[in-house]
Amino acid sequence: MLMIHTLSAKLSSRLLVTFISALSWLALSNPALAQTKKKNPSSKVYVADVNGSSLVTTEELSEEVDKRSVYNAEGTTFETKGTAAESDAGMNSVAMVFSNGTGAALDGDTKVEMRSFKQEPFSPNRTDFESEPSVSQTRAFVARGSVGLCNSKMVAGSSMNYETSQGSVSIRGKKVVIEAKGNVTKISMLEGDSTVRGGAGTTGGETLKSGEQAVITSGGPGQPSQVRIEKIPESEKTKLEDKVAMACQAKQQVYFEVKSASTTTAAGQAITNEVTAFDGATGGSAAAATAAAVTAANEVREAVVGAVRPAGTIAPITAATTGTQSVGVGEIFAIPIVPANLPTQFTVSVARIVIPAPTR
Repeated sequence: MLMIHTLSAKLSSRLLVTFISALSWLALSNPALAQTKKKNPSSKVYVADVNGSSLVTTEELSEEVDKRSVYNAEGTTFETKGTAAESDAGMNSVAMVFSNGTGAALDGDTKVEMRSFKQEPFSPNRTDFESEPSVSQTRAFVARGSVGLCNSKMVAGSSMNYETSQGSVSIRGKKVVIEAKGNVTKISMLEGDSTVRGGAGTTGGETLKSGEQAVITSGGPGQPSQVRIEKIPESEKTKLEDKVAMACQAKQQVYFEVKSASTTTAAGQAITNEVTAFDGATGGSAAAATAAAVTAANEVREAVVGAVRPAGTIAPITAATTGTQSVGVGEIFAIPIVPANLPTQFTVSVARIVIPAPTR
């Protein structure tokens, strides 16, 4: 009897393995049955301004932050050096803009980790730059320091959560400053409202309105953090407004577009631009593999390399301006903006002043 059960189990295992192998072979041999969905466009972050020394870390690299550089937003960590006092003096700060329209200004001695940043596709030719271009989901961690945020109007379905060691804030308003120092987190709401929570996994939360500040302090061992809501002190208002102003100013220096293009594999198979909401899977077909390779080639900073366009233009940056082949499949591009008219007030160098020859 035992031998019969053992033989039956072995046959069942072999049948299962054979069935799975057959399904795998069928999917690989028939491209029509293989999964062909492509990734969403990789969300981007554009560095509008840099003062002093700062470090950016992605999956591919770790290097000094350069002005006008572009990185994939998700999984990227920004870390400024120096101190907050040096940042107040215009040193060691970074201003950046995310492809959902959020401007961020980091003080000195600040570290921010973009743990998750998903963004749905959006129309290549938008006209409303005051609102988010598409639904996005942001989750960031402020390890230390101070971050000023200037947000676009969020569309239905979007979410923005910033966490610290003491608590978190679900942001809905336009202007907010998050400060994490030691065992205390301060969240100052300058415009709009948000929901503040103390500690990880805390449900509910308290509403933070314009002109209010949440002070979150660490609780004792095994105890949740304590949240106190109060008016923003008058002595702190000017400094907080300056941080947000820096983030808002950065938003005026760039806009984002999606460059849709099609390409083919060596075998002549067309690659489609199909994208789905928050779909990170790629298929096993040759077309999908090529699409993934093209996407990888266009990531990080290829979108902008020393190229600027006047305000109001919407033509995407191409190989002619970057010096690098740039054919993407539904890729997001950062397009810097320069003033349409040069300033009328300028200083003439003494070396360029023409002195007329003396007459006899």
